[in-house]
Amino acid sequence: MSLLLLRLFFVFLSSIVGYYVAMLLNDFIDPKAGLSGALIGCVGSLILIFVEIKMRRFSVRNLSAAVFGLIFGFFMAWMLTLVLKLIPMDAKMFSALQIIFILVFCYLGMVIAMRGKDEFNLIIPYVKFQRQDQTEELIILDTSVIIDGRIADICQTNFIEGMLIVPRFVLRELQQVADSEDPLKRNRGRRGLDILNKIQKSEKLDVRINEEDFPEIKEVDAKIVKLAKLLSAKVLTNDFNLNKIAELHKIKVLNINELANTLKPVVLPGEQLVVNITKEGKEHNQGVAYFDDGTMVVVDNARHMIGKNIKVVITSVLQTSAGRMIFANKLDAHRAKR
Repeated sequence: MSLLLLRLFFVFLSSIVGYYVAMLLNDFIDPKAGLSGALIGCVGSLILIFVEIKMRRFSVRNLSAAVFGLIFGFFMAWMLTLVLKLIPMDAKMFSALQIIFILVFCYLGMVIAMRGKDEFNLIIPYVKFQRQDQTEELIILDTSVIIDGRIADICQTNFIEGMLIVPRFVLRELQQVADSEDPLKRNRGRRGLDILNKIQKSEKLDVRINEEDFPEIKEVDAKIVKLAKLLSAKVLTNDFNLNKIAELHKIKVLNINELANTLKPVVLPGEQLVVNITKEGKEHNQGVAYFDDGTMVVVDNARHMIGKNIKVVITSVLQTSAGRMIFANKLDAHRAKR
């Protein structure tokens, strides 16, 4: 049953109930009372549906915190009224103070509970929006990893298991990039939206949009860290700064760039390879070649071999923050030195 049909059925049922209740109160004498009751039931149900639609973004975590605060506030008001009974006073004054205490403490309880909802997970486990018996890993995607696009191919290989979480604020940032006046940014944003659409359609992946937002936090990276702590989730990113911030907060980070560097083929000094010299190097008479993964190979005395495939011997491997660089000699020159 669709949500629309359920709402229509609720309006119809509310009208029937309103008609019956009005006729019951009127001893089934005046039919006009029944019509008035049906109208009241119909209007009341429409108002309730309107409120329900407006509360679509009101998360279960916020609702749980509000209910807890309401119950706590009511309990405190009840405790104070017990104290008031010990004080001689007029019955009307007692009733007035009782109503005032209930309103004040229920309001304060709800406000305080909603502001500190993140700290109530020890008291109410579901306020943290996490099942205690949950075994499936949650992985939050940031904007950079969606735009990068490699996440779609990686997920198809079954290397990543768990539920992928795309926060609503990440979607907003992605949409802003796609609407940018800068053509390069606009293309990157649209590519990100295409990638997200692709992984959502994949049968191998469980992708969920998380509606949780933190209005008091402006930076998207800070929101991602907050959400990751809240859900006990990992963060999948290519952003160096977000990587470091998340690690400072003891959040597990999956970085695709680090994964790509780790998966590069291992070469050791003394190995022989065939490479294609594509351009000259910075130093005198050097030639430069590249592996398929983009790793640079600098070959001595190979400047005149541009455009040709030659056999080389690895002499050393240099690992830098920007990546890996390999130095080599031509095979015939290496043998001549020996």
